[in-house]
Amino acid sequence: MANSLEAFHTRLREFFGDKILASRIATGQVTIEILPDQLSAVCKSLRDEEQFAFAQLSDVCGVDYLSYGKADWETQDTTSTGFSRGVSGGVYNEEIRGFPARFAVVYHLLSIKHNRRLRVRCFVPGDPPKVNSVVDIWASANWFERETFDLFGILFDGHPDLRRILTDYGFIGHPFRKDFPLEGNVEVIYDAEKKRVVYQPVSIENRVLVPKVIRHDHRYEKVESKK
Repeated sequence: MANSLEAFHTRLREFFGDKILASRIATGQVTIEILPDQLSAVCKSLRDEEQFAFAQLSDVCGVDYLSYGKADWETQDTTSTGFSRGVSGGVYNEEIRGFPARFAVVYHLLSIKHNRRLRVRCFVPGDPPKVNSVVDIWASANWFERETFDLFGILFDGHPDLRRILTDYGFIGHPFRKDFPLEGNVEVIYDAEKKRVVYQPVSIENRVLVPKVIRHDHRYEKVESKK
């Protein structure tokens, strides 16, 4: 399996050359990184070339790297005594930052013919971030790109119907952006006087959690035998 992945990885590098900015093998899957202006050409080749034959697009998703490498706690290990965002702040790793753009679009491809998967990552610069749509290459990208636009605010140039798909009509903002408040901006209530549902500024406050306290329970303590 490892040799097969290595051969596939090498074949990708040789075929696309400098169109691939970076590539790696991780968790049993090859990932390649490409520039936005190369996205359409690379994706068409991945679909049409016999040696690749990625006929199916399984998923498209956005990634926001705004605070990547900055965390409130180390998550390499778990603990039985609990942890909280409110007590262990400031963990920061400069080495894993330095991406070319804040947002990226990730495409997950499947080749049924060769029984192989491929992950394609494309960093999207600009404000708002914008990249070409791949709906004309894989029709399944239609709703995936709408979802990514809705949640991350990434625009897909050439999409036939780029509308929100999960949030409500008139919703302001993009919920999966890391600068979007966890409690939201507005809430929906039923107004008895107007006899309809209305929007109003959010009335709840984000609660910072505290570590749970583990207390010893006498039922589980070892009882020393009496002499």
